[in-house]
Amino acid sequence: MVRKIIAAISVAVLLLIQLHAQQRGQGAGQAGTPTGAQGGGRGGNPNEIVVGQLGGKPVVQPVRRGVDYRDAISPTDPAMNGPVPRLPDGHPDLTGPWEGGGSDNDMGVEGGLKEGELDSLLLPAARKLKEERSKAIYGEPYIYCLPMSVPRINPYPWKFVMGYTAKGLQYVYQLHETGDAGAHRVIYMDGRPHPNPSTLIASWWGHSIGHWEGDTLVIDTVGYNDKFWFDAPGTPHSEKLHTIERWTRISYGTLVNDFTLEDPDTFSKPVQLRFVARIVKPGVELMEYICAENNQIGLAGGYLGKSDASQIGIGGGPVLKDEKK
Repeated sequence: MVRKIIAAISVAVLLLIQLHAQQRGQGAGQAGTPTGAQGGGRGGNPNEIVVGQLGGKPVVQPVRRGVDYRDAISPTDPAMNGPVPRLPDGHPDLTGPWEGGGSDNDMGVEGGLKEGELDSLLLPAARKLKEERSKAIYGEPYIYCLPMSVPRINPYPWKFVMGYTAKGLQYVYQLHETGDAGAHRVIYMDGRPHPNPSTLIASWWGHSIGHWEGDTLVIDTVGYNDKFWFDAPGTPHSEKLHTIERWTRISYGTLVNDFTLEDPDTFSKPVQLRFVARIVKPGVELMEYICAENNQIGLAGGYLGKSDASQIGIGGGPVLKDEKK
């Protein structure tokens, strides 16, 4: 009798293991496989889709809903390829809100490099620092509500805000839902140069100046401090960091960030990366999330209406045809 009970329990456990494996297999392909008409993925990767061209290079987006795109519209949604909306002055409207468009878990891979390729460019001292940081799970400043800086993007909405005066566009602000951790970043568009390096005070967001090159917003930033991490594993930088972002909205739903960083104290040569942001679903807007008190009013805390967000995201809502719970 005991043997029969043990045998029955063993069979039940095996069935549960098989069911769990099947569910994980289904989750690995959360979104539908792109068709040939949609461009497919690089190397036939079913989890990627080519959504357009920029500078003669394909723009690739993940099809699978990940942490950076949980409440963005699907890359297979026809609205993604709609026309680019424009401001009264004729420039593209980059407002958003957006999800994605920067680094988080692995800056190199998320920026289009092969795994380990970015680390191979680290100078010996920088490589050692990253190894030390990778062992310090709770050492990252961002988790203590300090600014994440450039090009970091957390899994919540963010947007550009254009500041006009009688003189025209004078400022662009980059705002993140994550309150104090996201803070606000100012990009000066009035033609001013960077301050004299001898008087420039290093800061979390540095000093940013911008201008338009056709339909691309170019942001040049210097004066960073060396405190923030580029990604969760702790990719470092020094105060000599210089970044150039080239933001181009290639369609209604896609914003491309061609990102170049130079840091002679950290990397053996300049690094070029490409990040892709997606427009959020209708009804999703930045709300209050004060990191220091962890109130999370907005996507982070699931305070959206049921029809406004996907069940893949914390906000709840209906399952779309290319999603699974």
